[in-house]
Amino acid sequence: MPRVIFDTDIGTDVDDLLALACLLGDPGIVLHGVTTVYGDVELRARMAQKLIQLRGVEGVPVCTGLRAPLLGLDPIFWLGWEGSGLLQPDDVHSLPPFTSASAVGWLIEQVSALPGEITILAVGPLTNIAAAITVDPTFAAKIGRLVIMGGNIDARPFAGGITEHNIRCDPEAAHVVLRSGAPIELVPLDVTLKTVIRQQDVDRIKAIGTPYHAAVADQVERYPLFAKRGYQTYLHDPLAALAVSEPGHFEWHELSVHVELRGEHTRAMTVGLPPTADCPPNARVALHVNAAAAEHAILSRLLS
Repeated sequence: MPRVIFDTDIGTDVDDLLALACLLGDPGIVLHGVTTVYGDVELRARMAQKLIQLRGVEGVPVCTGLRAPLLGLDPIFWLGWEGSGLLQPDDVHSLPPFTSASAVGWLIEQVSALPGEITILAVGPLTNIAAAITVDPTFAAKIGRLVIMGGNIDARPFAGGITEHNIRCDPEAAHVVLRSGAPIELVPLDVTLKTVIRQQDVDRIKAIGTPYHAAVADQVERYPLFAKRGYQTYLHDPLAALAVSEPGHFEWHELSVHVELRGEHTRAMTVGLPPTADCPPNARVALHVNAAAAEHAILSRLLS
């Protein structure tokens, strides 16, 4: 049973929270810990703690990670509504303290203690992971699996560009990770756009009636783009969470994936190339998904 560390920028899009809910509802994994990254990492950590607490799960360490991109070249993207409706004023006193170690040091410690046994599910900018690789050159080789939601291999424009949010927020970190030799499994945007959660799904979650399920449903309905997209939104990060325990929903291909760092209009674009002797594969990439089956599997976890 995989031991999973969830590295997340929970709060910017509701899909991070849904991915955490998927992990909490997945009988095939052990949630080993949560690390937060990018922007207000303390607020993100409190969001993760609150959802875990509502679920009734104890003993999951939550660590705050790096706030800014690796080289600080790009401004931090922040919507400003993060935590609304989930966090209450008294949560400052009722939630447990964060793990004292920094996320980067804690990641290195955990992976070193259990080499080959930890799966890292990274669904935010890859800053924490890149920093751990930089600090400890043995870190990448000790990871059991590194499952990443990120990139746009098909490279069709989406929401005004051809880049994907997690890579765009810290392309240098993504570059470091992809060159590290870590056992990477990439679930890109062009695949995650094929899966959605709909209002009828949210209604089913809400109907269960627990405070935990009410919070999950409420966060989906509060997400600003949910209504704008016709009362549905994409399952980007939950799809990557599903890949941890049920990779059979996907069609995987070995590719050599690179991040554009210099292009005037294509900075942070991901390019997936067929591997060659001079350009070996560095990631297993999900290029197709059985969308209906994946949606069903994700919803079953959210309903559990």
